[in-house]
Amino acid sequence: MNLKDLHTEKKELQTKLFFTTTDGKVVSIQLEAHGELKEHSTRVPARLICISGEVVYEDEHGYSALLRQGDFVEIPIDVKHRLVAKDFSNLILIK
Repeated sequence: MNLKDLHTEKKELQTKLFFTTTDGKVVSIQLEAHGELKEHSTRVPARLICISGEVVYEDEHGYSALLRQGDFVEIPIDVKHRLVAKDFSNLILIK
């Protein structure tokens, strides 16, 4: 099975719950080229891992990172951030 198989709709941004635990969850995120996950924040610490493609992560403090396959970023609590895909991309979010 492939992460792409979890996302069955033709949309700029898709999220699918991968699985949950008693303490958190893992979410699969798929972005089309130039797709955006608009600015938001998280109430728990999170780690975003790029599985494929290229995605720009930006936060309200001016931090910016280009994520490619295997790259990850730690997302602090209550920090507004957003994602913009440079090309078709799959990511895993662990909370």
